[in-house]
Amino acid sequence: MAAENGVASSDHESHTTQVQKIDQIATRLLSSPPILEMENLHKASSNGVSFNIPGWYADVALSWPGEAHLYEMEKVLFHGKSEYHDLFVFQSSSHGKIVILNGDMQLTEKDEFVYQEMLTHLPLCSIPNPKKVLLIGGGDGGILREISRHYSVDRIDICELDKMVIDAYKRFFPDIAIGYNDPRVNVYIGNGVEFLKNVPQATYDVIILDAFHCIGPVEEEVGEKSFLESVAGALRPGGVLGCPAESLWNAEFSLSNSIAKCREAFKGSVNYAWCTTPAYASGMIGFMLCSTEGPPVDFKHPVNPLNPENYGVAKGPPRFYNSEVHTAAFSLPSFAKKMFGSKILSTYE
Repeated sequence: MAAENGVASSDHESHTTQVQKIDQIATRLLSSPPILEMENLHKASSNGVSFNIPGWYADVALSWPGEAHLYEMEKVLFHGKSEYHDLFVFQSSSHGKIVILNGDMQLTEKDEFVYQEMLTHLPLCSIPNPKKVLLIGGGDGGILREISRHYSVDRIDICELDKMVIDAYKRFFPDIAIGYNDPRVNVYIGNGVEFLKNVPQATYDVIILDAFHCIGPVEEEVGEKSFLESVAGALRPGGVLGCPAESLWNAEFSLSNSIAKCREAFKGSVNYAWCTTPAYASGMIGFMLCSTEGPPVDFKHPVNPLNPENYGVAKGPPRFYNSEVHTAAFSLPSFAKKMFGSKILSTYE
């Protein structure tokens, strides 16, 4: 029988080892100066590795001041720099291989499927028979893997800025990059903003953005009105956008403002969904779902459920997403309803 801390009570030696390890970490933390100054963290050649805790990586998100997430490193697998990115890959003791991109947590092997599945299937399962899908970013291939489960799709375009990212994932994460094996995939290397400017009107049924900051207080291009309008223009009537959004726990995030901004650009339905993501700051991430004017879209109730027998190029069924999780993802906790006010409540009732 397991003890409350998750260590089997009969395994005294293992328990003692764990306690000693925790004591060592605590001693180093309390006896050492700060890990790195915040403004220098992302500039450090060590990619955020704490100089004071050898063998550990400190993930410090700039949008979450005052906290850090530590990962024990077993081996550095890759560190590469291109014109656009600084990519760092290491083997951790508890989360499998971990990717840090430009100093920010990208994914861990342990829970990457959560984000990939939700960002893909929330939009794709919300409209009938999607045919043409555009992915901006997502160079790891995980979203491509998930799109491949949809048999109605006949064209999958991906615009990724950096070929180094694609090559690194194919080398170190073949079960994620397996998405590139789908013959429907067309790869374009370049700037996603510029790519969208050249897309003919009403080309795609679904567009998924995975190349920018989440919609929220630190958003960049993805929050600009002109960019959102270019995305809307590339979608057919009743087409949908899916993109990451900030966590409800971020005190600077205004859900009502984000929804209003998206409604102005897309003219159709706009909803916020969320799920747990252990590796990300606050343990959760949000998603913004938007549709253009045309056939109404009820994001809360999937009309295009996954076929459990169609894996696409993936090696098995989804590990997180299902139709019940889809609907539940749009439920807001009470504190969020109170914090964001009555302006958004009609969207969830």
